[in-house]
Amino acid sequence: MIYWDHNAAAPVRPEVATLLARAFSEGGFGNASSVHRGGREARGRLDGARARVARVLGCEPKEVCFVGSGSEADALALKGVWLARKEPGRRRVVSSAIEHPAVLGALKQLEALGADVVRVRPDRDGQVPLEALREALTPETLLCSLMWANNETGVVQPVEELSRECRRRGILFHTDAVQAAGKLPMTLREVDAELLSLSAHKFGGPAGAGVLVVRKGVDVQALTPGHQEAGLRGGTQNIPYAEAFALALELAHQEQPAHEERLRRLRVGFEREVRERLPDVTVNGAGAPRVPNTSNLTFHGADGEALLIALDLEGICASSGAACASGTLSPSHVLLAMGLTPAQAHGTLRFSMGPTTTPEEVERVVEALVQQVPRIRALGEG
Repeated sequence: MIYWDHNAAAPVRPEVATLLARAFSEGGFGNASSVHRGGREARGRLDGARARVARVLGCEPKEVCFVGSGSEADALALKGVWLARKEPGRRRVVSSAIEHPAVLGALKQLEALGADVVRVRPDRDGQVPLEALREALTPETLLCSLMWANNETGVVQPVEELSRECRRRGILFHTDAVQAAGKLPMTLREVDAELLSLSAHKFGGPAGAGVLVVRKGVDVQALTPGHQEAGLRGGTQNIPYAEAFALALELAHQEQPAHEERLRRLRVGFEREVRERLPDVTVNGAGAPRVPNTSNLTFHGADGEALLIALDLEGICASSGAACASGTLSPSHVLLAMGLTPAQAHGTLRFSMGPTTTPEEVERVVEALVQQVPRIRALGEG
């Protein structure tokens, strides 16, 4: 099998799998809130994992909140800040039209609570214009949320500049950094965000482990009340998953520079070969900075779902968009916002490589596309 769907879920790293197997088989099941020896040991492990995450991200350990997913981190950031706001007049929330469904869903809920939500549209290459974002920021703005890198196109957004602008104006800034981790230099030294979301299963950790960084002095109301995680998230902490998150993040951070250059070369070669050997193929986001592993290709005149199935039968795993939206017939909201027609969006596939991707895999995927795209196009014409 050729697995080119790392943006949906990356394989669990062997080191992380070993850690989890040991954690679940050798005891260490104490509750970190208990005062006995088992509880104190559990608390020590949890504190250690928190400190390791903070060291990588460039924040303080007490600013790291362990959650169950990137989606939960996004919801806690947006809804938690809104519910904790102390200035009723600050009702505006600024974001973009290409955010992950977790952010878009939270924004919809905020609108029901009375928020004035502004969703700034991207340009044709999928990057949200910084000037348009600046114009949307008003004295009434409470929060601005912009993803670091888009999950479908891989386009990197102007989060560094926007975070500075928000801080200058006294506006809280949140970034969904789920797709940036392990692919770009990604710490709070690059982007001065008050809130930052991560999910372990995008960089070799287990699904079900996430982090929300909440910088000191930022008020966030818990969505699940309880005393755990500094009152931000009630419920007994999953200590093996916290440790797994920390280990996966450390390894991804250490290896990122080497993987970035290698994957960029593979992606450039892949896109060049596909466009040279197949007519009417568009690389979405080609004119913008992108994470190195992601190619979003529109095969004009082809049905994307049929092509996806054909590739699957050849042992190639790709995606027709965000994994959260798979199984729906609706075209990608990201591609529509970029100006693609519904037909073009339906003819688009996402290929997301990973650390184990090889040049031989690139050759096999190109050959499969050269064989299958004309066939799928002919079926559509018939």
